[in-house]
Amino acid sequence: MWRRFWEKNEPAKNIVEQIDKNRLPRHIAIIMDGNGRWAQKRALPRSLGHKAGVEALRDIVKACSNLGVGVLTVYAFSTENWSRPREEVNILMSLLTDYLRRELDELHENKVRVQMIGNREQLPLEAQKELEHSMEKTKQNEGLILNLALNYGGRAEIASAVQRLCEKVVQGQIKPEEISEAIIADHLFTSDLPDPDLLIRTSGELRISNFLLWQIAYTEIVVTDCLWPDFNPERLAEAIIDFQKRDRRFGGLNKQ
Repeated sequence: MWRRFWEKNEPAKNIVEQIDKNRLPRHIAIIMDGNGRWAQKRALPRSLGHKAGVEALRDIVKACSNLGVGVLTVYAFSTENWSRPREEVNILMSLLTDYLRRELDELHENKVRVQMIGNREQLPLEAQKELEHSMEKTKQNEGLILNLALNYGGRAEIASAVQRLCEKVVQGQIKPEEISEAIIADHLFTSDLPDPDLLIRTSGELRISNFLLWQIAYTEIVVTDCLWPDFNPERLAEAIIDFQKRDRRFGGLNKQ
């Protein structure tokens, strides 16, 4: 069982003991970047970098579940990723379906609920079926929410929300002046989730890459030079400790 996960990882266990369990981020979002460079550094095909990235994800899901994090959102495939070579896109989709098929029973046993944000209809049929099966099987689970951002783009998400609100205005269901930040948030893919408290980006790139543009307005950001396949529970614990050291004022001032 995953409750013994940290006991098997002595370096991570020593670091995780420094985490204040009462101040955990409710929602961690991760831009999993660097699979290709990881493979290139080792003179390996990019496909093996993506495969190693899936293995890293397995450990991070277990670690977040064990810690008691509420939501883990991972940027698995963006709307822009369709521009990559067809062979690489096919490999990524195959890895997704294989991950869900292979891990679903263990995810379910450990009370993980699988969710997705993005346009599912444009994904390959096999991927759609595995996602639907995974979400249906785990929908009653009350542990970690594993939120997969697939065929996802922040701008597309906001545009979709605006379109839906415009339809409601035309139909007379809502007045333009009644549209608030809260109502917009209710029409986003993440309407049932808290905004991320912590965003982690691997590979050292200093950009958001069209990820959760609305939701990260006051999210704390940790960027690490570590390439995603090398990102492990120890590095996750370090990022959480960094987060807990920060003074989150949300635009206000410290209370004296």
